[in-house]
Amino acid sequence: MGPRLCEICNETQSKYKCPACLVPYCSVVCFKKHKEIPCAKPVPSEEKSTADPESHLERTLNVEEPGNVLQKLQLEAIAPDPESPVERPLNVEEPGDVLQKLQLEAIASSSEIRDALKDENLQKIIRNIDGSPDAENELDKAMEVEVFRIFTDKILSNINL
Repeated sequence: MGPRLCEICNETQSKYKCPACLVPYCSVVCFKKHKEIPCAKPVPSEEKSTADPESHLERTLNVEEPGNVLQKLQLEAIAPDPESPVERPLNVEEPGDVLQKLQLEAIASSSEIRDALKDENLQKIIRNIDGSPDAENELDKAMEVEVFRIFTDKILSNINL
C-alpha cells in the first residue's frame, strides 16, 4: 500500500491520522479544518460485521520516524476544542517580532522541543495561555514556572534570537 493522500486537502501525502476517527491528514491546518466538524471514533473490529472478511485483518502502522507521530494531547494542544474558541486580536507592535517560516520550521523540527512538549505540566500551561482571554497575563504567570522558562529558552535557541 503506497502513501495515502490527505483526506482534508486532497493535495499532499498524509503524515498523520486523526486520533478520534483515523482520517489521514497532512498538517496542522488540515487537522484544524477537520476538527471544525466533530468526528466519530471508528467502530472497533469486534463490533464490525463478520460478513466483511477484511474487518478481522490486523494492520500495522509503519512510521519511519516515531517522532513524527503526534500524541492525542499534543494534537489537542494545537487544535483546541472549536466549541470554545477564545477570540483575541493579534497585535504586533514590531513586524520583526513575527517569526519567519524558517524559524517556525526550526521549532517544529527540533527533537528537543518535541521532547519538552511531552511534559503534561507544560502542556497544561500552554493550554492555559492559549485558552485565556488574557493570554498576556497567563504568559507572565507561566514565565514564573521553571519548566516553561526552560521550554521558552529552547525555542529561542532554536530560532537564533
